[in-house]
Amino acid sequence: MKSMSGLLGIAHFKFHEGKIEEFKRLSGKCRQIVQKHDTGTLRYDIFINAEQSEAIVVEEYVDAQALMDHSTHIGDELSAAIMATASVHGELLGELSDEFRAQLKGSPVQPFAPFLCLD
Repeated sequence: MKSMSGLLGIAHFKFHEGKIEEFKRLSGKCRQIVQKHDTGTLRYDIFINAEQSEAIVVEEYVDAQALMDHSTHIGDELSAAIMATASVHGELLGELSDEFRAQLKGSPVQPFAPFLCLD
């Protein structure tokens, strides 16, 4: 097994009818918060398909603490509002503690540990 530094998150959004503009507005707020407050966020990119029915958010963090800091900065209210725009599932890729994995139980996020990575 090869080690991997940092964490990579990939979230898949399938929008509820009429919610794309709300998603865009809330995503803009998230981006502002990331730029202003997140020191350990390396990547926060949002991609929308041509039909504007789905989006993928790619987030990269230096470590688990940076991800927890990001979650704190975004806050429960904004997080819940953006999650209400779509059905959501995601993957979190990287080395995670048993405690962190336990926190993901029952969430729409599935953890994946490194298997083969380039140096």
